[in-house]
Amino acid sequence: MLTSLKLGIDLGGSKIEIIALDNGRQVLRRRVPTPQGDYPHTVSLIAELVDACERELGSCGSVGVGIPGTRSPDHGRIKNANSQCLIGQDLQGDLEQRLQRPVRLANDADCFALSEACDGAGAGAASVFGVILGTGVGGGLVVNRQLLSGPNAIAGEWGHNPLPWRRSEDGPARRCYCGQDDCIETFLSGPGWAARTGLGLDASALVSAAQAGSPAAQLAFICYCDQLARGLASVINLIDPYVIVLGGGLSNSAALYTQVAPLLPRYVFSDKVNTRLLQAQHGDSSGVRGAAWLWNDDLR
Repeated sequence: MLTSLKLGIDLGGSKIEIIALDNGRQVLRRRVPTPQGDYPHTVSLIAELVDACERELGSCGSVGVGIPGTRSPDHGRIKNANSQCLIGQDLQGDLEQRLQRPVRLANDADCFALSEACDGAGAGAASVFGVILGTGVGGGLVVNRQLLSGPNAIAGEWGHNPLPWRRSEDGPARRCYCGQDDCIETFLSGPGWAARTGLGLDASALVSAAQAGSPAAQLAFICYCDQLARGLASVINLIDPYVIVLGGGLSNSAALYTQVAPLLPRYVFSDKVNTRLLQAQHGDSSGVRGAAWLWNDDLR
């Protein structure tokens, strides 16, 4: 018998995924392609996934949704989404009307952080900063297994701060899509890093080339590790988390964890850095699991 069913939905640009957790244990998982540019169809498909899941399990659950954007605290509609059809829509209200129950929404990076804080690499830690190093650079902050949120709904957006301790070796300035120059995202995202190296390789190929002994790729990776250390040091100086968990494609490079951690004391305002730097335990599953954990009132 299911005693604590939590449904999580990861609304991505190419797929919609649903997971069902019962007391933290996965009991069902499905995914379907995302309707491209079709908001009404997207809402209907999410509702159909929830209905089908609950019929199969014979039980109703709470519903949390991770989105590639943010629900504005001012008007309740979606902003900052890279899925254009979501922008300006009342996704929470539309889903609540369709499902006839409360629905909770959060940014996908926040869901990643929450998943890893609840039952992932950061489980048991009083504070966890979750970092996405992928197509973009995102983050989320969890304190006592609860997401930290603020009046602008942008907590954890460290990728749109400037790279700290900037120096000439970091290369020329580059404009970020947000309109500012030299955001951390333009250095540490996969596309940003690849563009700055000038080697004509994408991020995955750069890591492989560095592992294979290419001097140019190895130098680029050393530079990346130092830039990541500087970016994370500014986070540690500000919020002093117990654990930083890395996710996204670039987080799969084992060398990050051996090379970045020793660099942190250069930049952190402390005689010793006790913050643990860890790889995500749930990997690509963290986003959808975190959406389910948006209903984690029982963990308070």
